[in-house]
Order: sequence, then C-alpha cells, then structure tokens
Amino acid sequence: MRLPNYFAQTFGWWQWPLLLGSLSGIIGSLCAGFLLLLQWAQESRHHLPWLLFLLPLAGMLIAYLYERWGSGAKSGMAGLQSSVENESAEPAVSRRITPLIIITTALTHFFGGSAGREGTAVQMGAGVGASLSRLPRLHASPNAIRILVVTGMAAGFSGLFGTPWAALIFSLEISRLKDLRWQCAITATICSWGSYIICHMWGAIHAPYPEILTSENLDLSPWSPSILMWTCVVGIASALAARLYLYLHDFVQWSLRGIRVIWRPAIGGCFIIGLVLLTDDRSYLGLGVTAEDPHYVTIIGSFEDGTTGHDSWLWKTLFTAITLGSGFKGGEVTPLFFIGATLGYSLAAVGGASVAICAGLGMVGLFAAASRAPLACAIMGAELFGWESLPLTLLCCGIACLLARKKGIYSARLSEDKTPAGVESTQTP
Repeated sequence: MRLPNYFAQTFGWWQWPLLLGSLSGIIGSLCAGFLLLLQWAQESRHHLPWLLFLLPLAGMLIAYLYERWGSGAKSGMAGLQSSVENESAEPAVSRRITPLIIITTALTHFFGGSAGREGTAVQMGAGVGASLSRLPRLHASPNAIRILVVTGMAAGFSGLFGTPWAALIFSLEISRLKDLRWQCAITATICSWGSYIICHMWGAIHAPYPEILTSENLDLSPWSPSILMWTCVVGIASALAARLYLYLHDFVQWSLRGIRVIWRPAIGGCFIIGLVLLTDDRSYLGLGVTAEDPHYVTIIGSFEDGTTGHDSWLWKTLFTAITLGSGFKGGEVTPLFFIGATLGYSLAAVGGASVAICAGLGMVGLFAAASRAPLACAIMGAELFGWESLPLTLLCCGIACLLARKKGIYSARLSEDKTPAGVESTQTP
C-alpha cells in the first residue's frame, strides 16, 4: 500500500497534522517539565543530604503505587517493546503509565536512587500516543495506534536528550516493526523534531558535550591508526562492562525473587545507604551528569582530567544494578553513560590516549552493548560529539554490540523463578 493512501485511510489527512502537532506539543512540554523536576530533585538532595536515609521508604511507596495502580504498566520498557512488536493485536499501553512513571522516577531521584531518565521519557511518550489514539470518534485501528505509540516513544527520547535523529532510529530499532516501519519513520521524524523544538522553547537545557575530535585547538582525524585502535579497545571494554551490569542486575532480581514485592526496593535502598557510608561518596546517586559539588565524579567531568577515579565505573555499575534490580523506577541510559564515560576515562588514563575521545566512545559504546541498538547509539554520539566523529561511533558501537549479550536492557527481564546465567539455583528439584 502506498504511504499517502495509508495515511488517508487511517485517520484522514486533516486529522494526522492535528494528532502529530498535539503529540509534539504535549510530549515536548512534558519533557521540559520533567527535566526541571529532575534538576530540582538533584538540588534538593544536595542541600538536604538526610533525604538519602528515607530511600527505603520511598522504594516501598513506589512498589505500592505500581501494585495498586500499575496494572498493565509494571513491565516497563520490555513490556512496551513486546506490546508494539505483536502486530496481531492492539498495543496494550496503559493510560496510567505516564503519570506513574513520572512520579515514581522523581521519587527515585529525589531520595538518591541511581537511575536514569530515558525509560521514563519513552514510556511517557508512548502513554501520550496511546491516549491520543483513543480519543472519541477517531476509531483508530491497531496499526494506527501502534504508529502513534512508536511516534510518542521517539518524541519522548528526543525531547529528553536533544537528539532528534537518534530518537528516530532508536524508536525503530527497539520496536522492531516490519510492515509499519516506513509509516513510523515519517511520523517519528516529525514528532522528534517537534518535541525537540518545543522542549527548547520552554527553556529546557540539555547537557553540553565537547567535540571529541578537537583537542587543544587541533583537529584530529578519525582515520588515525592510534584513534582507530583505541576505538576498538573501548568497544571491547564496553561490551564486557555491559555484560557485567546486566549480570549484576539479573542477580539482584534473582536474589530478591522470594521476597514480597513491596519489600524489595526497601532492601535495595538499605544497600544503597550502606554503599554510600562505605565509600563516603555520593557521586553515584541520581543521574550523575553534573553535580553541585565540584569534587563529585560526573559524566561531564570524565571528558577531562579531574576527579574521576579508575574504579568509578565499577561503583556506578553496582549502585545502578542494586537500584533498578530491586524495583526502583527510572531509565538505564544515563547511568550507562556514566559507566561508559568513566570506563573510557580509565582506559585513556592508563594507556595515554585522548580522555575526551575514550570517554565519549565509552558513553555510546556501552549504551549500544546494553540496548542492542547500535545505529541509534552511533547517531546519538555524532549528534552529541560532532558529526565528524560518526565513523568512530559506528565502529565502536558495532564492536560493542557484536560482543554483547543477545538480550539487552529492553528484552524481557527475568521472571521470579528464573535463575540468571552463571548463578547456581538453590531450589531443590
């Protein structure tokens, strides 16, 4: 079926512009508000350090909210992906997913959990898309609903990270559509840019990253043998670090499988408090993109010689695996950025390579290995670090994804009775 005929026969030519315009405006505005909310949560936690000790109670509240009102939204990104992939049925995206994920992610960050934000934005966008498709008198078909859900996912990712082209590719890669990929590509492009523009109009500021191929006012060639070698090294290291994170996340889930759901994040919160007291360092709480305290380890700080330690990536891996594995809500991409950037910094510091190049490639390489979305991650790196870095991000993300686990962070998570690979089951036959 030709594309013009398809769009005309679903909602009609006059309805599509209204739907896409509304989707862009609503999601862009929500992303701007959500970014401001997370900034407020970070500042509040910095000025009120005792909030961390309420993290177990916040975890119990999050678990209660999902048990009470989260029917159809508990499975998060993995459930959303499975729902979109099943083209034989209407996508089962709950309308409650948008308010629930925003509230619970804000609680996680406000009290000090180590989590991200992209999962929130993507689920929020999907929820808005599903809600618009169910407006009276639209009579949307399952495929039309699916298009709006995927389009909302792209708009949410774009508004949050400020990378519209990567958002387009990301929504198509993780949804794995077959017959609707071209229709979704058109609508996702429109809404990715629309959400990005609306978010900026509200004054939301995205983190500034340096152009990694510019060092000391000298333009470096991406085809330099030494840079290509370090790109391969970072790609391999990213795949191994992603495997470690996924293993630890699954291990935490498996370890808590026999405990009531409401107690799992409380236990995880107690472990986070214990790790903070052990390390005497709060760098690994929250997003970690920037920090109020200049002595904290951050993603931005990893692009230059500073406070980043050689074990920073390992601590962030542990903090994030416990936080999200025990049931707190939030995305995984920003913590993976942190892990990848600090890992790249460590490799560069040991080997004498460019810190900025290795940190930038580690960011997108580890995300690619964990998400199984190498093209979107490579494009994202080019949008963040300059388009001249695209050959390096493609190579790094390709190697990382090739060596990574077959199931990533957006695959179905472990069931309660399933033992993660490499963990001996304690159940008797």
